[in-house]
Parts: sequence; C-alpha cells; structure tokens
Amino acid sequence: MKVARNAVAVLIALVVIFPIFWMVLVAVKPAGEIQSLHQRPWTVRPSLAAFRRVLTVDDFGRYFLNSVLVALVVVVLSGLLAFLAAVAVTRFRFRFRTTMLILFLVAQMMPVEALTIPLFFLVRDLGGAVPGLGLNTLGSLMVVHTGFTLPFAIWMLRGFVAAVPEELDEAAQLDGASRFTVLWRILFPLVAPGLAATSVFSFIAAWNDFLFARTFIISATGNQTLPMALLVFFKPDENDWGGIMAASTLMTIPVLIFFLLVRRRLVAGLGGAVKD
Repeated sequence: MKVARNAVAVLIALVVIFPIFWMVLVAVKPAGEIQSLHQRPWTVRPSLAAFRRVLTVDDFGRYFLNSVLVALVVVVLSGLLAFLAAVAVTRFRFRFRTTMLILFLVAQMMPVEALTIPLFFLVRDLGGAVPGLGLNTLGSLMVVHTGFTLPFAIWMLRGFVAAVPEELDEAAQLDGASRFTVLWRILFPLVAPGLAATSVFSFIAAWNDFLFARTFIISATGNQTLPMALLVFFKPDENDWGGIMAASTLMTIPVLIFFLLVRRRLVAGLGGAVKD
C-alpha cells in the first residue's frame, strides 16, 4: 500500500513539474529545434540566446521593478488588512457578522473577467478623486489586487485567530496591556504562519497578473509590469517561443525565491489551515 501511495505521489509530482521542465527546455533550445516538427524532451545544443533577447528588451528592468513593487505592496496591505479584519470577525460579536463572512465567500466566486469592465470605470473615476490611483498608475493595480486577495486572506486568517485562546488576551489585559499591545505583541506573532500562507497567494496573484495590467495601464508604458513584456515576443507573422519561455522562466524565479523565504512558516500555516 505504501509503495502504491509513493508511486501515485511521484506520478503527480511529474505531471506538475513537466510544464516547468518544458518551459525551461524551450527557453534553452536553439530556434531550429523549437520550430522542428519532431520535438524531443532534450537538446544537445543548449543556447542562452533567448535569455539575451529578453534582457535586452527596452525597459525590461523597469517592468521587473514595477512588478516587484506592486506585489510587495499587495502582500503587505492584504496581510495587514486581513489580519485586522480576521481579529474583528473572530474576537468581536456584532450584527451581520455571519452575513459579512458569507459575502467574503461570494466575492471569491465572482469571475475576474465579469468585474474587469466595472473596475475599469471605477478606477477611472477614482483617479479623478485620488491622484495616483487612477488609470495608468501602479496604485490602481495595488488597490484592485488587494481587494481581490482580501476575502481569501480573511477567511484563512480567521481560523488562525480563532485557534489562539481568548484567555491569552484577557490575561495580558489584566497585566495592564492595552488592546493595541495584545494585538501586535500576542496575536500577530501567533498567526504569522497564516500570514505566510496568505502572502504567497497574494504575491502570486499580483505577480502573474496580465488582465488588470493590460486593462488599467493603457498609455503609460513606464508603469507596465513584467507580464506585459511578453507581448514583445508575440508577433503577427511568427511568435518567438524561445523568448516567451525565457521571459516566463525569469518571471518564475522571484516567485520561487519568495516561496523559499517563507517556506517554513508556510508549511506551518497550511498545516494550521487544514487543522482548522
């Protein structure tokens, strides 16, 4: 039985890894092998020409920094707001609390494509009232992605906050700690694994976004994000698949680095989420 489980696990791992393997393989293949009708899962003449083409794209570094800025701001904002909201819906009893939680779930069910056009007009109008949050700004991407990641983050963190006994809060308050101290000195460190788990989701959602970046960043090319750089390699006559895969490989590296930085807390966070 154990051998069968291990075999199934290995098979699933191979299925998951194969697209990544093929992406990297195509990125290092020479153009002749990519265009060949007889594809092979290896290459005897690896080349870094595709990576050189990607790195020489105009403003590629700016696109990269824009993506990093948007993703990090979304991680911080969504984590902070989700933590405060999770404490509110867990520690306090108020009217319509259950209704609010249900609305969080409903918000997760809405398809992104159905909300893109309404969000476009909302962001356009928001720019007239709040400079820096309108169309052609990175602030618009930060606000929209934070809003989309909040429902999931609140639901996930709610379980971690509920797992912390309320007696700890009461004991700290009896010792003279303020509610602010209880919040940041007791609750926040204990739910850090949950924050790590939600931060990975928030980072990936903001980092890989193409739809919102394409919709909200219309004319300000200096504010475009990294997924927009892929459009350079899509050509009317023939797509540069080597460049596309090389750019995709480079886009994957920051996600892996972020995952490695939070992996220990992420494992604990996922375990806590399942336990809850």
